[in-house]
Amino acid sequence: MKLGRNEPCWCKSGKKYKACHLAFDERLEGLASEGKLIPTHEMIKNQEQIAGIREASKLNTEILDMVSEHVKEGISTGELNSLVHEYTLAHGAVPAPLGYENFPKSICTSIDDVVCHGIPDSKRILKSGDIINIDVTTILNGYYGDASRMYCIGEVTAEKRRLVQVAKECLDLGLAVVKPWGYLGDIGYAINSHAKKNGYSIVEDIGGHGVGLEFHEDPWVSHIGQPGTDIVLVPGMIFTIEPMVNMGDAEVWIDEEDGWTVYTEDGEPSAQWEYTVLVTEQGAEVLTR
Repeated sequence: MKLGRNEPCWCKSGKKYKACHLAFDERLEGLASEGKLIPTHEMIKNQEQIAGIREASKLNTEILDMVSEHVKEGISTGELNSLVHEYTLAHGAVPAPLGYENFPKSICTSIDDVVCHGIPDSKRILKSGDIINIDVTTILNGYYGDASRMYCIGEVTAEKRRLVQVAKECLDLGLAVVKPWGYLGDIGYAINSHAKKNGYSIVEDIGGHGVGLEFHEDPWVSHIGQPGTDIVLVPGMIFTIEPMVNMGDAEVWIDEEDGWTVYTEDGEPSAQWEYTVLVTEQGAEVLTR
């Protein structure tokens, strides 16, 4: 049912609809009449929610900064998991992955040909030549922050280092095209174009996602795409950009035993970086990286 002009706005700002989101909704309705995909109100965060997500994201970045000091040859992924778990709890927060759909640990640690969702293990010791992605998601006061980083351990081959660098470039190029009234497809196009130009492939079946009030929300963020397609981006949307860049083919498979670990089909290495991004009136704000 459509709101009256003088009714409280749907965003819970406390303002009247006409002074808050009426013109915004009319613009979206105009785009929808042109056949464009528009976001639902549920995809748009209000100022109170944004503030809470920003605080969770700030702590998430602090956690990644902390664990980064320990990511080196000789430490186990299980130890890295414990460090994050204890730090998170000590700061009044909760590690989101722990128990999520039965995931057994507090972070994801994905090494070499593991694309994502690698499970920390006290027996997996980091060794020279490894590349590893550490993915951290934090719940603080009911709000979520989510990001991941890549690390090169010891003497890493030039080919792996280049993969890690290009993966970061893909993420930053995707971020650079985020703007209000742009399109989700712009992000995927920028990412996929750069990966292909460098001889790499993008995992197609796993993407970014809305985040903030839940671990995974709409919209789903594809890392391939075409300009001017998919959902219209509007201020207040928060989602992750997290391209998985494979040195070889894009095909992947999931370990049936643990139900989580995703590997490249051809055994070639994969690299991934992740930001949580807020669409603003001016462009984009990285909330956690």
